[in-house]
Amino acid sequence: MSQEDFPIEFVLDSVDAVMASEKQPKVLLFDIGGVCVVSPFQAILNYEISQNIPPGWINHSISRTSPHGFWHRLERGEILLDSSYFAGFNSDLHNPTLWSSFYTTKARKENPSLPAEVPSIPKVDAEFVFWKMMEVSRAMDPWMYPALLKLKASKKYILAALSNTVIFPPSHPYSSPLPENDIRTIFDLFISSAHVGLRKPDPAIYSLALSTISNYALENGKEEVKADDILFLDDIGENLKAGKKAGFRTLKVNLGKAFEAVDELERVTGLKLAGSHPRVATTPVIPKVPAAKL
Repeated sequence: MSQEDFPIEFVLDSVDAVMASEKQPKVLLFDIGGVCVVSPFQAILNYEISQNIPPGWINHSISRTSPHGFWHRLERGEILLDSSYFAGFNSDLHNPTLWSSFYTTKARKENPSLPAEVPSIPKVDAEFVFWKMMEVSRAMDPWMYPALLKLKASKKYILAALSNTVIFPPSHPYSSPLPENDIRTIFDLFISSAHVGLRKPDPAIYSLALSTISNYALENGKEEVKADDILFLDDIGENLKAGKKAGFRTLKVNLGKAFEAVDELERVTGLKLAGSHPRVATTPVIPKVPAAKL
């Protein structure tokens, strides 16, 4: 779910990758957060700004604790979402070595007015941040969701999802959303990292996705699905890079600009998919702030 993997070296030439193959995809494979539902990135950014934390620290911390951080273990279903998880996640967000590296190589580069001396590590309320991220990502993306409904109605493609997920406690409302609020109902197949014990960008989850989708196709009287029959949409460059290595065709969904990906889906499918939501980008803008008093 980290947005940190947006540097240019990870951003694929998505449109070129799609156009390179003229044949129609058989499968449209979607990431969820930041593609089908609103990205949690804004919730993280809002928290950092409200707490005078250099923007990007939380994403950096999550990314750099991979693959054995508590966030990643939760997304592989190895641990429960409980007080022990939050204690571990909190510890990951207060790693002094990661903080020193982030502050000197990234924070001061973005804001040269910050003090040269590395300050004390910021205090982050890990549990609060986590639930804010989950809250924000309950909302459907205003551009992609109408497109998904039209793709489903067309019955032209296998619609599948490949998402890094968490398993909510059974008693939590997010565990059993109403059907009209449950993005999973759109898809023929939903491959959840926390349920299969793998998470993107591990190559094994792409192999699992391909075999699962192909088996579904054969069981439903369709042709076998090969890797290049799949068009994979994600908002994280690292995940797309791994998908491309697996042989998938890829399409990047830019933060707050999913209407661009809908345009490309229209070109690829020949279907009218856009809804009525204004085509105005909602990419977060980090405001200019004075030197942080850390």
